[in-house]
Amino acid sequence: MHSVLATTAVYLGILVLLRLTGKRTLAQVSTLDLILLLIISEATQQALLGDDFSITTALLVITTLVFVDRTADYLRWRFRRVDHLLQGAPLVLVDHGEPVDRHLATQHITIDDILTAARERQGVHGLHQIRYAVLETSGAISIIPTEAASGPAEREHQE
Repeated sequence: MHSVLATTAVYLGILVLLRLTGKRTLAQVSTLDLILLLIISEATQQALLGDDFSITTALLVITTLVFVDRTADYLRWRFRRVDHLLQGAPLVLVDHGEPVDRHLATQHITIDDILTAARERQGVHGLHQIRYAVLETSGAISIIPTEAASGPAEREHQE
């Protein structure tokens, strides 16, 4: 029973930490972030298993992690408030070419990050060509270009 409670507590602790530290996709993870993730996983393993390295305890911990994760997914699906609490909401980073500085600051995102996403996804090269840049709950940045930036071929496709 101790392993189940410890696993649930660690899961909830990691969930809160990840929720508080912001959104990042795997593509945005730096080398230091990866090393930190490995250290966290080692510390978590020690906290969950302690001195008991039996297969039974390992399977119990894994089963508990999967169960708690699936329960959280179900609660997110069933209750909108839980989804908002666990996943957050998309944030507008650029509104009609103007940066939303408070959102950029809270998420530690630079204009260069937005312009990189704009170039990679839409071929857009300046803020004036961005109608909206949105930080999705997944951590990805979605770019919605202005009509002038999307070009005539794109506009014909949309009609």
